[in-house]
Amino acid sequence: MNVSLIVRGHMAGLTICLASAAGRGDYKRVASMLGCDAGAWAGMTGRRTTGGETAASGAARRATEPDAASAVARAGARPTIIDVSARAGVSRMTVSRALRAPHLVRPDTREAIARAIDELGYVPDRAAEALSTRRSGFVGLVVPTLTNTNFADAARGLTDIIRRQGYELLIGYTDYDENAMLTHVRDMLGRRAEALVLPAGPRGAALRTLLAGETIPIVQMAGLAPSPVNYMVGYSNHEAGRLAARYLIGLGHTRIGVLAAEGDGLSCDHRGGRRLEGFLEALREAGLREDLVQRMGKPPVSFTQGAQAMGALLERAPDLHAVFAVSDLVGVGALMECRRRGVRVPEDVSLMGFGGFEIGREVVPALTTVAVDYRAIGERTGRMVLDLLAGVRDVPPVVDLGVTLTERETTAFRPALVPVPA
Repeated sequence: MNVSLIVRGHMAGLTICLASAAGRGDYKRVASMLGCDAGAWAGMTGRRTTGGETAASGAARRATEPDAASAVARAGARPTIIDVSARAGVSRMTVSRALRAPHLVRPDTREAIARAIDELGYVPDRAAEALSTRRSGFVGLVVPTLTNTNFADAARGLTDIIRRQGYELLIGYTDYDENAMLTHVRDMLGRRAEALVLPAGPRGAALRTLLAGETIPIVQMAGLAPSPVNYMVGYSNHEAGRLAARYLIGLGHTRIGVLAAEGDGLSCDHRGGRRLEGFLEALREAGLREDLVQRMGKPPVSFTQGAQAMGALLERAPDLHAVFAVSDLVGVGALMECRRRGVRVPEDVSLMGFGGFEIGREVVPALTTVAVDYRAIGERTGRMVLDLLAGVRDVPPVVDLGVTLTERETTAFRPALVPVPA
């Protein structure tokens, strides 16, 4: 193998030193610079080592050594891909191919390489790979919070799909802070993310400018905007709010309250805000009052905030018929507050949430909700990202997976208010 191929991407000074050492026949010096032993370097170049051992005899000797991993550890150096190739008895290129595209390598060869990797404790140098290929191998995901298990489900679905093509996920969270979003995006782009997946919502001028100059795939997830700027996968928060309102109205409720987060500008829960807008719009269309909105603090929302907001709303309007919480976390907190106050759910007040969280299924009574399949959103986003990276034409810019009304035990009819047909 030509030395210049081995050191491609290194500094010119290192190349000169390697060429000089190779010219003197000082293969131990060359091997030291490349992070391998002299026999391994000789095996790649067809040379003899200074000890007179041929490449073939050196490879045979190393293959019979009982403790190659211990030898590497004793040398104080991390195993390299050259060590793996020597241990497995294959070329460096074959090891690289087995790591990057295992389906292109024969099963017995893959097994030999995997065994060598395990024995040596080899860890691929992704930084060096990124320098040589100009590919990082990761997709960046930014989520608003880590306390919301739905975003964890989306991340899992996304990871399951992109890993099939050798990509990994790098995750950042913002706590609904636009400045944190900008910082994460800059960092991920600086690390050469091959695609970005961002939460849906409006963007500040600096972030819009930054994203406008990018050519990598950018997908917004978990919400749909009226005028999409990038690709989008998710559902309409506005329609989810309207669905919740129509459902409660259909049960005969007329005094309906809402529990929502505080916040304004760019650093707030835009998705929850859109649900609130849709909910109030449906109340107006039905001729019902829309002033029973209780805000509870800045996002991310919590059980405690839901309990506090429900207490405040019951103080304001003790004759409430029903309450919609913009998140199941808030809804569960509200349910606990009703229990503390002796307010029966659903006999006195109907209560419903949003999101389809696991805890909503397990509380007693189980929480009625507008459910979203975040795992499916993550998987569909992953397929879209892979299609865009592969250059697939005609990728749909917007994929609406919709929401599902899941009726459980916290909502009920108000019979006296439901008109009886003649």
